[in-house]
Amino acid sequence: MVWLVLVPLLLPLLLWPLARLTAGSARPERAARALALVASITAASGLTGLILVAATLADDIPSVVAYSHRARSLGHVLPEPIPDAVAIAVTVLLALIAGRAVVELRRHRLVARDLHAIGPAPHWLLVVDWDSPRAVAVPPHRGRRGHVLVTSGLLRLLSPREQAAVLAHERAHLRRRHYRTTALAAAAAAVNPLLRPVESVVRLLAERSADEDAAREVADRRLVAQTVAKVAIAAHGSADALGFGGSNTRRRVEALVLPQVGRLRSVAAPDAGAALLGAAALLATAAACIGFVELLLAWLPGR
Repeated sequence: MVWLVLVPLLLPLLLWPLARLTAGSARPERAARALALVASITAASGLTGLILVAATLADDIPSVVAYSHRARSLGHVLPEPIPDAVAIAVTVLLALIAGRAVVELRRHRLVARDLHAIGPAPHWLLVVDWDSPRAVAVPPHRGRRGHVLVTSGLLRLLSPREQAAVLAHERAHLRRRHYRTTALAAAAAAVNPLLRPVESVVRLLAERSADEDAAREVADRRLVAQTVAKVAIAAHGSADALGFGGSNTRRRVEALVLPQVGRLRSVAAPDAGAALLGAAALLATAAACIGFVELLLAWLPGR
């Protein structure tokens, strides 16, 4: 059963190259959701396997131990459970994963709470008097509707048409509920740190999806690309301003200015590969569950 548990835990290593290919997809919205889903399936499968390994510690329950002694005295051969040292180590790992997940969930909630605490949005837009150029789609929180928050520093930096591109970008994040997609990928990465690169690609794809919506709304791809670069430079690479930062900015600008590059990439192969990895994780988990049930039935007192 141990090797079946390792399969979904290590599948993210195969998901990395697929995620890199998917980053250039001509359909970033679809790709972001698919990657986030496969990441969550892989993480959940690995977590299930770890729980099964930890559950084998049940062989130390006194009634189970007494039954195993009786069975062996009668000549019955019981399957050997996973060594206690392995099960204990996995139990500790599960505690660490639970702690990481709680921290990640709390971080998301605190960010949403703090953003809403800045002030109420009269309609869907809140402008705050800050010099730093910032724009963010504030997700819904405790019954409060989501809205767009921009700073006066950003508005002073941009022309009216560039401002329209920024607002269209942020509205797209809210409309497509990217906060859920990225949160799903972040939760998967909290469970299995090997999924961190996949989470980064999901965030990039969410930004690219919003860029595409903004380009359609303002009917000018080069204007959106110019705005992306302009805000990134003004923010000195800050990840808070429209998700800009590092190589992601270059990828977003290239996708807008040279969209034919993205269109030439087949989305079928990465999508099919990700689906196969997700299916492999589910099959490995199902096999591990069957193995655990067989082990449990063999060691169950009274049989």
